[in-house]
Amino acid sequence: MRRILVVGVTGAGKTTLAEAVGERLGLPCHEMDALHYTGPNWATDAKLTETVSRVTAEPRWIVDSLGPPEVRDVLWGRADTVLWLDYGKRVFMPRVLRRSLARTLTREVLFGGNRETWAGWLSPEHPARWAWSQHAGRRREIELLTRDPRFAPLDTLRFTRPRDTAAWLASL
Repeated sequence: MRRILVVGVTGAGKTTLAEAVGERLGLPCHEMDALHYTGPNWATDAKLTETVSRVTAEPRWIVDSLGPPEVRDVLWGRADTVLWLDYGKRVFMPRVLRRSLARTLTREVLFGGNRETWAGWLSPEHPARWAWSQHAGRRREIELLTRDPRFAPLDTLRFTRPRDTAAWLASL
């Protein structure tokens, strides 16, 4: 495990797991949202493909995302391991709700200097609404990628329960 993707729906714990694995294995950890959202009003990096290509050209890394469509093939083509947090809504929804509520209340500065706002809760792109609505589609998407012959060499570990993930992490 030298080039790892941690995938799953919003709120599953991708960043937390990526940071823990990165620390244990000495891998530089890259948060996709920080690479993707680089400016105010959730502006995205116009050179995201170049940025991700540069990050994944390194011999060792961990990224907490399956990647936006424009960089997905680069990420999956260069990874050697996929850690899939395939949790149900009963697991990730409380997590994403708590996180978004805390970020909104504290006005925590996020990627590109952005913040979650009360008005943002009304948007279909709000993390809680996004996680709920995208869960089934994201699961299908990841399933297809793990079965794609182009990515057959990837070692995929699929975790359906947080305690299984924790046990695996403890074994590293």
